[in-house]
Amino acid sequence: MSEPKKTVTILMAEDDIEDQMMVKEAFEEARLVNKMDIVENGEELMDYLQRKGKYTDSIKPDIILLDLNMPKKSGLEALKEMREDTNLRNIPVIVLTTSKEDEDMIRSFDLGVNLYINKPVTFGKLVEMVKWFGRYWIEIVQLPALNE
Repeated sequence: MSEPKKTVTILMAEDDIEDQMMVKEAFEEARLVNKMDIVENGEELMDYLQRKGKYTDSIKPDIILLDLNMPKKSGLEALKEMREDTNLRNIPVIVLTTSKEDEDMIRSFDLGVNLYINKPVTFGKLVEMVKWFGRYWIEIVQLPALNE
C-alpha cells in the first residue's frame, strides 16, 4: 500500500493574474491537491510571512514560489529579507520567473534560493514542470515542519 500524499502549503508570490491562474490550473491538471495562497508583490509576501495587516491569520508556507519582477518590492528584495529573518530563512524558495539574466540567477543563489526555474512558455510545459515539482518537492524531499 502506498503512502498517502503529503499536503504541502504553497505560497505563490506573483503579480501577473494570468500566470497565477495558469499555475493554479497546472497544479489541478497535475492532480496536486495542496493549499496555495497567492500574494501579488514583495510587500504582500513579507506581510503574509510576518502575519501583518490582512494576513494576521496566515500560516507559514512549506514552500514559496517566487517571481522576481514584482511591484512595490522585488522578489530579490523580499528573498533577502526572508534569509535575514531567523523565523523565515528555512522556508524553501523556488524562483519561478521569466528572467533569464545571469545576474538575477547568481543573486538568487547568493541569497539562498533553493531552485531557479524559468517559466515555461506553454501550458503543457507548465503542467510537466508542476508534475516534476510534485514528484520532487512533495513526494521525495523531506521538508521541515515549519507550520506553527
